[in-house]
Amino acid sequence: MNETDHPRPTPPAARPNSTLLGLAAGIVAVSVLFITLVAAPSSARPGASMSEPPPETFAAIASVVAPSPSPSVADWAVPSIPAPSPSAEPAVSPSPIVDVHHVATRVRVPALRIDLPVVAPPKDLSAYPKCNVAMYIAALHQPGEGGATYLYAHARAGMFLPIYERAIQRLDGGPNSMLGLSVEVFTSDDLRYRYTIDQVRLHQTSLADAAHAQSDQLWLQTSEGPKGTRGKTQVRAVLVGVDVATHQQAHAAAKPVTCG
Repeated sequence: MNETDHPRPTPPAARPNSTLLGLAAGIVAVSVLFITLVAAPSSARPGASMSEPPPETFAAIASVVAPSPSPSVADWAVPSIPAPSPSAEPAVSPSPIVDVHHVATRVRVPALRIDLPVVAPPKDLSAYPKCNVAMYIAALHQPGEGGATYLYAHARAGMFLPIYERAIQRLDGGPNSMLGLSVEVFTSDDLRYRYTIDQVRLHQTSLADAAHAQSDQLWLQTSEGPKGTRGKTQVRAVLVGVDVATHQQAHAAAKPVTCG
């Protein structure tokens, strides 16, 4: 079963603490928070027509881009699940040499058996997101830049389906079971950024917190239902370390598949 998402990664003229980034992230948010749910094993995931109109604009950016009022975030959002007292090592700055133009190339959540190549979003802003890969929001940050790296993928087998299963279907311990899990993001300059999950946010309709992040964070997003479902699950993680990876580790072969 399917649900579509049309990310609009328009890079801003400035980083998140500028007014222009707020607009750029807002425009991207119009469709990025609508990611696919397909090939679901449960009968609770009905199919959806590809002819459906695009989803509504999010409340957090309605005043910028919405032609009509949208429900407030409070109407949709469930409070984020807090992490237990932090025990992870403190965040560190990369000691290896960092390419200022590097981008995320791979994301792994070993405990959830997630291991996906990461690719740039499509240049065609109306294009349906590819399957078998994750994508990043170009208007936000890359790892190590002092802000939020935002990766999104379909809630589909082999992709971010395990996040959906725990967050929405409450399997394997439910949302809380993801707190404290390790996440790795590899970059094009052969670095590995290590994160620890500290929040699981259900039914989210805003990118505001990610857009305004002032520290190195990783956000993973996936769907909560078929096409047109407003709320999305966001998993936030904080940076705990950076080290050197092999070129092979950082450059897993990406084989995007057109799906719908």
